[in-house]
Amino acid sequence: MANAGLKAGLVGAVGVIVLVLIGLLPCLGCISPILVFLWYIGVGVLAGFWLMPPRAASDGAGAGAIAGLITALVGGVINMIVSTIQFSVFGGQAAVFSQIPPEPMMQFEQAGIDPGMFVSTGGVLGVSAVCCGLGLVLAAVLGAV
Repeated sequence: MANAGLKAGLVGAVGVIVLVLIGLLPCLGCISPILVFLWYIGVGVLAGFWLMPPRAASDGAGAGAIAGLITALVGGVINMIVSTIQFSVFGGQAAVFSQIPPEPMMQFEQAGIDPGMFVSTGGVLGVSAVCCGLGLVLAAVLGAV
């Protein structure tokens, strides 16, 4: 079971890297997340297909979950790297703050919260890590389906 899940997960990892990079293209960025979710399901099917006969449903679900976890882990790490590079290249905090109206900024400051913590490189990495963790759970579920 683990061998099939590992092989399918590595194939899925290569595919999710391509899908994350496709997501950087302006016209394709909106469908890339949908394709990633479909990819998780496809990787789970591939893991079940690569199981040695006789194939049991529980073994297939386990192999699919392993494949989904590996795929999502690689995709999450690549997304974290890409997000950090995009944040740094496109102006960082100054670019983000220029897009936020002054009223919410004043509300944060009145509440004693530094608005800069949300748009720092650490903040981008933190949000990406939370999304990566949620993606791992979702990928395991979709891979097991």
